[in-house]
Amino acid sequence: MRFDILTIFPESLAGFFATGVLRQAQEKKLLEVHLHDLRDFTDDPHRTVDDRPYGGGAGMVLKADPFVRAIERIKAEAGIELRTILLSSQGHLLRQDDAVRWATLPGLLLLCGRYEGVDERVTAFVDEEVSIGDYVLAGGEVAAAAIVEATARMLAGVVGKFESVETDSFYGKARLGPPQYTRPPLFRGLEVPEVLLSGDHSKIEAFRERRAWEKTARNRPDLLGLDLDRGNPHG
Repeated sequence: MRFDILTIFPESLAGFFATGVLRQAQEKKLLEVHLHDLRDFTDDPHRTVDDRPYGGGAGMVLKADPFVRAIERIKAEAGIELRTILLSSQGHLLRQDDAVRWATLPGLLLLCGRYEGVDERVTAFVDEEVSIGDYVLAGGEVAAAAIVEATARMLAGVVGKFESVETDSFYGKARLGPPQYTRPPLFRGLEVPEVLLSGDHSKIEAFRERRAWEKTARNRPDLLGLDLDRGNPHG
């Protein structure tokens, strides 16, 4: 699968894709990542990518023409279908189902916003507008990295054992994953639950399922349709 990322700071992402499972997946030719500098698609000597907003207001807005020029050129050079996604705090919230859906596609073209946002006319040239949460970041680079990693994990061979993906939070069920433990069995007075040491796989599975739902109710009641106050972290 191919990922193209358009940003004014491509150097900020290079290191992220050069480590861990994403590096290994690229070495195995399971995916490829291409970073593009938005400034390379400008047409003025100063490589201008932003301007003051019409109607006034603080900050600067990224111009439409470099984005559209980049979309058209990158798609033409890729030679495959690229689903274009604008990363924006105004987009729909990223879900695991999105990663599963995108993993079936030939490629994604991710557009990173910055400053006060992107000229709204860019949305006429994209397929989706996506946010990774109800908060505002300085730019879309963190969101782009999150989308690549979440989607890449859905590709066969990227994660060593796919069963580890199937037990992830949100995968297949609207709940968090179960709590996990490893050696030593006793750490500072805290014990590993006895059932996990029993070797009884049916009991272990039932225990993990129960604890997963309990943790979901405690940390993410919204997934269960519960309207609880999350303002107090101690409940």
